[in-house]
Amino acid sequence: MSQQGQDDRLFTTAVQRNREPILKVLEQVLPAAGTVLEIASGTGEHGAYFAPRFSNLTWQPSDANTDMHKSILAWAKTEAPLMKPPLALDAAADTWPIEQAAAIVCINMIHISPWRSCLGLMAGAGRILEAGGILYLYGPYKINGEHYAESNAAFDQSLRSRDPEWGVRNLDDVIEVAQKEGLQFQQYIEMPANNLSVIFAKAN
Repeated sequence: MSQQGQDDRLFTTAVQRNREPILKVLEQVLPAAGTVLEIASGTGEHGAYFAPRFSNLTWQPSDANTDMHKSILAWAKTEAPLMKPPLALDAAADTWPIEQAAAIVCINMIHISPWRSCLGLMAGAGRILEAGGILYLYGPYKINGEHYAESNAAFDQSLRSRDPEWGVRNLDDVIEVAQKEGLQFQQYIEMPANNLSVIFAKAN
């Protein structure tokens, strides 16, 4: 749930909980230089928190919902003035408004979007990532077709009741799609609140 501040910034309580654990993983996997494309930036809080902590990287936020761009710009103004203005980018689209990136970060999107968004994300990452480039995903997943925790099963039901095309994805299915696009699965890392960090690398 997002809340409006005194300016255009939107606040999400989940970001306050997960940004530090995510940062620790990103510090391990992001490249030393280049552009990081953030897909589905939402309120912009994650990007505004991460961008100043990776001053050697260019942080490029994006979101298909242009209504969120005001919040992203407001967060950039107050917290991350070097962060790029947000792109209007739909992960499911056949073309993206960016041609190359050293890394892609996508937090809490795959389960709150139709499966075609995951397909488009992998296809887009396969197109624009440099050789050896990193795709970082964060969110809940099924492992071997089973929910990682009872709370995830309840969350999955809630998502599907809101939209039948949404839902917690099976990690094996995501890996299979990624591999078809030249993205090699590296590892997953257990995170707080029964989420996972999932890392892929573009084949050389």
